[in-house]
Amino acid sequence: MFTVEKTCLVVVDVQGKLATIVDDSEVVIDNVAKLVQAMQALEVPILWLEQNPSRLGGTALDIAQHIKGQPIAKMAFSACQEEAFVEAMKESGRTQFIVTGIEAHICVYQTARQLKEQGFEVEVVVDAVSSRTKANKEIGLNKMNALGIYPTSTEMILYELLQRADHPQFKTILQLVK
Repeated sequence: MFTVEKTCLVVVDVQGKLATIVDDSEVVIDNVAKLVQAMQALEVPILWLEQNPSRLGGTALDIAQHIKGQPIAKMAFSACQEEAFVEAMKESGRTQFIVTGIEAHICVYQTARQLKEQGFEVEVVVDAVSSRTKANKEIGLNKMNALGIYPTSTEMILYELLQRADHPQFKTILQLVK
């Protein structure tokens, strides 16, 4: 079970024009924004990534406006190959990673795979990831699942983190998922 004390959210490359042209982009952007706001309320660390931002642009404003700090720029498809990400991950002290973002079959897949290979618990938020095509998203999700990276949804992971209806942040999370 994922817990507030052990979890870290990884937001992968929801940026520029690509964020607006992936399959079901509005739902993905909305759900990533909900997750970011919920993690802020739960005081769960967020590692925020941007692939080659000088060429691809910054994170979608609907998401970026809710994240504190600065994104980690990367050139590698897997964030685990970027020193700044590795340092931030170690600094977080977390062992459970919730992965969201785009594209599911490239950067999300490679990042989640390498986190799993390093012995971390990893789940991918199915309604908060996408690719340019639905087929590529499904291939990415299937490969992750085969590696033991289990699917979850925005609501499912948030309620798993809350665990109880009397959690101090329950009403905040409830308002986000309504």
